[in-house]
Amino acid sequence: MKPIGPVNALYPMPTTLVGATVNGKANFLAVAHVGILNHGSPQYLSIGLHASHYTNAGIHAQRTFSICLPAEDLLVETDFCGIMTGKNTDKAALFEVFHGELETAPMIRQCPVNMELKLHQVLKLGAHEIFIGELVQTYADEGVLTEGKIDMARLRPLLFDMAGKRYWSLGKAVGHCWSAGKALKKTAR
Repeated sequence: MKPIGPVNALYPMPTTLVGATVNGKANFLAVAHVGILNHGSPQYLSIGLHASHYTNAGIHAQRTFSICLPAEDLLVETDFCGIMTGKNTDKAALFEVFHGELETAPMIRQCPVNMELKLHQVLKLGAHEIFIGELVQTYADEGVLTEGKIDMARLRPLLFDMAGKRYWSLGKAVGHCWSAGKALKKTAR
């Protein structure tokens, strides 16, 4: 193995559109720095945003935000939301915006999956703010569900690779979690 420096090798990550109400208007920002913090109830998710982003002010003021999962067919709109600032551009005009239980967490009807969160905590990490949100509700288009669960093949999530500065699509499933390793149980010491 060759050392290559402290390089984050966890990419690709799902590309999301984070929604917040800023100065009374819906705004969306492309974000790939998302995290799952636990599997319990309540469920907590995180997003990492540079403190200079326009969206941050809305999350602080409203104490809510959304995480919307665009499919591959929203690549152009998603990238646009990542290269333009909401200070000067109405990015919400690209989408049909809707609200769920939280009236200040705008979501995107064209995204097959949307999650609304209420702000739990903010951590400052250098020039970034890590927003930890409690998941309140998830909304999914019926077309991406199989037996009531989100089907990744049907969702076709847009993946972000920072190292290669490219978007990727999801490949085929290669095995079942908590099952594939059972073959080694017979030989484990």
